[in-house]
Amino acid sequence: MFFLKKRSWNVYILAGAVLAGSAFFSGPASAGQVAPPPLVLSPNLTEPWMMQLQPGAVRRAAPAQRRQVQQPQVRRANWWSRRMEPARQQPKRQTRQIAPQFLPTIVDYNGKHKPGTIVIDTNARFLYLVQSDGTARRYGVGVGKPGFEWAGSHRITRKAEWPDWRPPAAMRKRRPELPKFMAGGPENPLGARALYLGSTLYRIHGSNQPWTIGHAVSSGCIRMRNEDVMDLYERVGVGTRVFVL
Repeated sequence: MFFLKKRSWNVYILAGAVLAGSAFFSGPASAGQVAPPPLVLSPNLTEPWMMQLQPGAVRRAAPAQRRQVQQPQVRRANWWSRRMEPARQQPKRQTRQIAPQFLPTIVDYNGKHKPGTIVIDTNARFLYLVQSDGTARRYGVGVGKPGFEWAGSHRITRKAEWPDWRPPAAMRKRRPELPKFMAGGPENPLGARALYLGSTLYRIHGSNQPWTIGHAVSSGCIRMRNEDVMDLYERVGVGTRVFVL
């Protein structure tokens, strides 16, 4: 015989061929044999144990308890939330560009000036480089504003790449915010190249404000787009005659 271990109800179950219907105790006790003691069940034995002792009984599994998982709280945007508003279309940024007629081109030329001469028409805002085949390279230019117009003939006396700028005293008197000196570079008003005219303060030079080409905005200098003055710079040399009309 053997003993089952103690369970939580403080019940000791004496077992040794417990079930009366088993093969070992199917008949009455024979002579000389001692009948097994009767099976005593504690009144505190619960139903699951009773079912285990009943022959042919099938234990019903206790329903599994569903584990409740706490869902994370999601903060939803209200319909009036800014995140729910339709994206506002940003206004297009307007870029100032040169007028198409002032872009470089080749035109016929039947004037009196020799090939290699520069002719500047300040009224039409064009600069012509006369060529030997009866044509001229035409570039758009910016000219002197009212009160700063001039006309005459000079020669190119100096050429400079990314020139420094020293505003004349008269200009700084009109505009005290101007520096006495500005090193050459993209922010310099003289732009990428400069062609100095005689002993005057006037120049043919580039500009970091290409949208001013075709307008009268300067203090007398002839300004061009940087790419245009760089092209002209390679085609003419010191001593080239310049006529300003």
